Amino acid sequence: MRGRRIHVMLERQGIVMNLKKLRRLYRKERLQVRRRGGRKRALGTRRPMLVPDAPTIRWSLDFVSDALTDGLRIPG
Repeated sequence: MRGRRIHVMLERQGIVMNLKKLRRLYRKERLQVRRRGGRKRALGTRRPMLVPDAPTIRWSLDFVSDALTDGLRIPG
């Protein structure tokens, strides 16, 4: 909820106000609550992995966690 953070901050300062009333005042004064930024995602395209071209070349990949393009997490 967008006004919840301000409501908690006001309560800490001793100003007790109904959350609905606080939202109504914000809407009336045309104030906006700043939204928090989203999670940062990797930019750009990933390089394709190189395929070993000799029988004695060994390669491996290690990762902690990953996610699909729709945001679904894959445990590592």
